[in-house]
Amino acid sequence: MEVCERVFGLAVVTSVLCVGSVLGKYVKGIVDTKEDWVFLTRFCFLTDFGRLDFRFRYPKSRCCQNILLYFDDSSQWPAVYKRPDKNCYQKEAVLRPENNQVINLTTRYTWSGCEVEGEGPDEILSCVGGRSFRSVRERWWYIALSKCGGDGLQLEYEMKLTNGKSFWTQHFSADEFGILETDITFLVIFSMVFTLSCYFAYTLKGRQLFHTTYKMFMAAAGVEVLSLLFLCIYWGLYARDGVGSYKSLKILGKLLFSVSFLIFLLMLILLGKGFTVTRARISHSGSIKLSSYMTVYTITYIILFIYEAEVTAPSCTAAPLKRANARCQRHTQRGDVISRK
Repeated sequence: MEVCERVFGLAVVTSVLCVGSVLGKYVKGIVDTKEDWVFLTRFCFLTDFGRLDFRFRYPKSRCCQNILLYFDDSSQWPAVYKRPDKNCYQKEAVLRPENNQVINLTTRYTWSGCEVEGEGPDEILSCVGGRSFRSVRERWWYIALSKCGGDGLQLEYEMKLTNGKSFWTQHFSADEFGILETDITFLVIFSMVFTLSCYFAYTLKGRQLFHTTYKMFMAAAGVEVLSLLFLCIYWGLYARDGVGSYKSLKILGKLLFSVSFLIFLLMLILLGKGFTVTRARISHSGSIKLSSYMTVYTITYIILFIYEAEVTAPSCTAAPLKRANARCQRHTQRGDVISRK
């Protein structure tokens, strides 16, 4: 019962500590590079509800820069991303001007919403506007910045990317639909499992049958509940404003899931060896083998966890297009249009 009390207490404390106010949904950043073409962000828009609202600022002396909107057709983003054989002009050439895929950040281009702020050498071009996306299917859109033949790029940007106005879809890319609902469902299920395990633990303790393997099962279930709790809080805050300021919650949730998985794996191995079922102890050689295996497995798991978080490129196309039941797939079809409104 001590395991139940500790997990419940930790859940209550962390829930209280994680409540806070967060600002609006923005992808923010500052670009200052000698390159003439850089990737900014990506998003998977719905067929009729995709919306991009933007605010760009840069010195007028660094004019004129372009925002490029690529989609996942084989002739567009895959044709320019990680293609050192293509220069900036060739990367711009794959875009379709009739689809409004280029936003020229100058006062001459009315639809960019650019205005000059300040005077003299301190003049700043401030561009505020938006675009609506309409396509035949849910589709990945990639946003890049360019200034071909110039002296580099300098830009401060803020972008809001949304799908409709529903709480469950507005701030989520189409490939992320269902994450919050799924986490909430499994949180309820695992909470029920953990509650029942606490009840049976009380019964087993009275019969002096509260064995180590059952304690490991309870620990795995309890840590899984905490993991789902953190993930639900993170995705709930993200669904509310699209920022997800407490990104540490997401990382902590994934770490706790990993801990739960490793505990459960160790429990299954021990049960497979008959521990607490047909034998009360593990042999010395068996303990060494088991320790070695779990150590190697844990180290490998940690390496892959870090690799996924740090090495995986946010602008790659292959992995996301295979997820979420192929919601966002590659299609070479006509009808993909960006509205200037």
